Amino acid sequence: MEVVNNVTEFIFLGLSQDPGMQLMFFALFLWVYIVIMVGNFLILLTVFSDPRLHTPMYFFLGNLSFVDIAYSSATAPKMIADFVSEKKRISYWGCATQMFTFHFFGCAEIFVLTVMAFDRYAAICHPLRYTTIMSVNVCTTLASASWLGALGHSFVQTLLTFQLPFCSAQTIDHYFCDVHPVLKLACADTTLVNMLVIANSGLISLGCFVILLASYIVILFSLRKRSAESQRKALSTCGSHLTVVTFFFVPCIFIYLRPSTTFPLDKAVSVFYTTITPMLNPLIYTLRNEDVKNATKRLWNLLVSLKEK
Repeated sequence: MEVVNNVTEFIFLGLSQDPGMQLMFFALFLWVYIVIMVGNFLILLTVFSDPRLHTPMYFFLGNLSFVDIAYSSATAPKMIADFVSEKKRISYWGCATQMFTFHFFGCAEIFVLTVMAFDRYAAICHPLRYTTIMSVNVCTTLASASWLGALGHSFVQTLLTFQLPFCSAQTIDHYFCDVHPVLKLACADTTLVNMLVIANSGLISLGCFVILLASYIVILFSLRKRSAESQRKALSTCGSHLTVVTFFFVPCIFIYLRPSTTFPLDKAVSVFYTTITPMLNPLIYTLRNEDVKNATKRLWNLLVSLKEK
């Protein structure tokens, strides 16, 4: 049957309808977005400018920083602009594009974090074979597979949602086009689509999270026979990664591993993994990682010396 849509645009309710709160949110999230951009660009610049960081671990960290920049940009600029807009409108195809880019970069982040856990497992559990296991070809293949997997996920997710008819309802009780809030507006039975969304988004999040936890359990067991210094260094690196994983995966599982129902807490949870986590990632990796801190200091000293000349 041909899908007929009478809707050409959608209207967001946003995080708040109160004008005073919207101005406060505008200032707050503009600052957060600037921190995301500056922090992640700094990590990208540091990783690719310092030869000592041209290792698999920092190659994937660079991928993560790029993903965070793109992932937050899929929702944050529109959300910030809407705080000072009378009508929070988005076109039908603009909504589809936002959903596609949001899930593409969000799923890429999930896969990159999972690959980073595999890299830590190889480095700690198989140190003598690490350079062979994580060769340039292997790193490139893993990164490419992460991006291609994310592309497939996002394409399926967006197609499942926008193949449904939208008749008259236009108001999305959210601040961006995500699957569950948009599905509520469809004038068709969405039971099957909801089940497929859970299988697509929810199980990917849960499956990768279980794999990550399993890898860290294996790492912890392998560290029992190491020296105290080796344990400290490994736990510092893994602790940073595990912190990022927890902040990102737990909200994702809460949102997507359930039927298409909405709770008042959903918007706050979504804010956490769409803006707060990408802001925290650079802080976590720079404050807890000696190599990145030292490389950042070297980069800063180089920039200062160039400026003085």
